[in-house]
Formats: sequence, C-alpha cells, structure tokens
Amino acid sequence: MGALFLALILGICVGLRSLTPPAAVSWAAALYWIDLGRSRLFFLTTKPVVAMLTVLAIAELIADKLPFAADRTDAAGLFARIVLGGLSGACIAVAGAQRPSLGVIMGIVGALIGCFAGFQARTRLVKALNAPGFVIAILEDLLAVGGSLYVVTRF
Repeated sequence: MGALFLALILGICVGLRSLTPPAAVSWAAALYWIDLGRSRLFFLTTKPVVAMLTVLAIAELIADKLPFAADRTDAAGLFARIVLGGLSGACIAVAGAQRPSLGVIMGIVGALIGCFAGFQARTRLVKALNAPGFVIAILEDLLAVGGSLYVVTRF
C-alpha cells in the first residue's frame, strides 16, 4: 500500500483520537519499525517524546469518555488534529520514501475527514442505536488504535 494512502489513513485516525497515532508513530520509530532517517522528525524516536506521547494518548482515551470532554470540532481540538495529522502524515511519508510535504497534506486531509466524519458517526450511532456515548467512544478508540497500528506495521 502506498505511503501517502497510509498517511491519509493515519490522518483519519488522528481525527478520531488526536494523540494515539502520533504515539504509535513515535513507538514505531523508536522500535525501528519505521525509519525516519536523518529527517527533522527523528526527535520522535527519543525516549522522553515516546513516553510523553504515550501518557498523553492514554489520558486522551480516558478523558474522551468524561462528560466535560471538549468537542473535537471546537477550534482547539480541530487545530490540534490538523497539526498532529500533518506531523503523523509526514512521518509516514518519510518512512515510505515520499516527500514529507505530501505526507503533511494527506495527514491533514485525513484528520479533517476523521474529525468531522467521526463526530457525525458517533452522534448518529448513539441516537440510532440508543446506545450510551461511552460504548461508541470505545469503538472509536479501537478504530484509532487498530488503524494506527495497522499503518505503522506496513513498513
């Protein structure tokens, strides 16, 4: 599968859970599953960054279930998804020997798709299934974690 398509998929995962894909990319780079080479993205392989992204990703997975969680389409959440989608997409592009700028674009597009489509899907599924939001949120978690792991293990 092409690196740019994988960057798009990872961006979609960022739209669902903004910190899970960057944490997966950081772990994958630190474990040499993906090669960031001598790019400026190499900082993601350092132990402090891996640890920080892991803690933040776990915190996000927990916080998303709380009633006071911010809406992902709010300005702050959307901005974070754009930045982290671009970063994650760039990493996948570099690992796939593609231009990082193309990965940034694909990651951002994916993040926007994942953000708005995920919001709509979650809202509609909660209503259609008369299910607690918590249950649908866990399904989103599984998609974000599974999708991120899928992408970073393709190299």
